[in-house]
Amino acid sequence: MTDPASHAPTMRFLTLSDAAEVLNLTVHEVSALVSSGELPALRMGANGPWRIEDSALESFIDARYEEARREARWNQADFANVTELAFGVD
Repeated sequence: MTDPASHAPTMRFLTLSDAAEVLNLTVHEVSALVSSGELPALRMGANGPWRIEDSALESFIDARYEEARREARWNQADFANVTELAFGVD
């Protein structure tokens, strides 16, 4: 027997609320990401609601992971060549 949830259609477009839930952010924070252009979104109609394509959200998450990975590597490299200074030792 198969799980019926595994055959449920995936939603291509998410509301700001849906994206906020996925990202564990507030709707206001997601709206700010959309307004700044960091998170691509489509407006449905001239003044309609914003929608975020699921693949755009996944790309945004992947980019954030990559950014965090690079920052961690930079921090490791930044301090790897620093020699310890001993004050008061002759």
